[in-house]
Amino acid sequence: MKKAKRYLECEKLVDKSKNYSALEALQIIEKMPKLKFDETVELHVKLGVDSKQADQQVRGTVVLPNGTGKTQRVLVFAKGDKAKEAQAAGADFVGAEELVPKIQNENWFDYDVIVATPDMMGVIGRLGKILGPKGLMPNPKSGTVTMDVTKAINEIKSGKVEYRLDKTNIIHLGFGKVSFGSEKLLQNYETVIEAIEKAKPSAAKGQYIKSIAITTTMGPGIYIS
Repeated sequence: MKKAKRYLECEKLVDKSKNYSALEALQIIEKMPKLKFDETVELHVKLGVDSKQADQQVRGTVVLPNGTGKTQRVLVFAKGDKAKEAQAAGADFVGAEELVPKIQNENWFDYDVIVATPDMMGVIGRLGKILGPKGLMPNPKSGTVTMDVTKAINEIKSGKVEYRLDKTNIIHLGFGKVSFGSEKLLQNYETVIEAIEKAKPSAAKGQYIKSIAITTTMGPGIYIS
């Protein structure tokens, strides 16, 4: 497949035989020709664990100091006082059972994150086959099944991201926008790497972090030492 002219220009800035420091990599990204939209800067971390083993899972959340650059739309499943609390905290959508057919029949996905109070998980369970593949199922480990809906909404709105291993033992996540500049992106990067390091399973043996690469949405990968 032929590479676009801009991609080739970006590639010229990267020495593929070299591993860069995180700051150097982000400074290269700053120099890349800009697109008409603000690209997301992505992190790809390959870990020396086996994601098939239950005791070697790596998953968690972290609040980025400079946010993600994306406005997260939050849907909260709650009733009564908790529904009122969610609305007061700035949830974009709040509801209960009545939302199930809307999601099932109308293919409604105008939200990025779902938060639920524990008593609503029976209702949400009916949507597992729809929400699961999209990564939208609330989960206690990610802080999205909770009675403290105000805290959950505030964290999501201020730049909370979830990291988790895929089947190839790699964590992929966006940690900001190109427009942030290298300093703010570096703060976000260091926060994520620190969280992943702390999440090392006790069952993991040998080298934990195998490789780290940074890319933009439409750019080449840059490897970090």
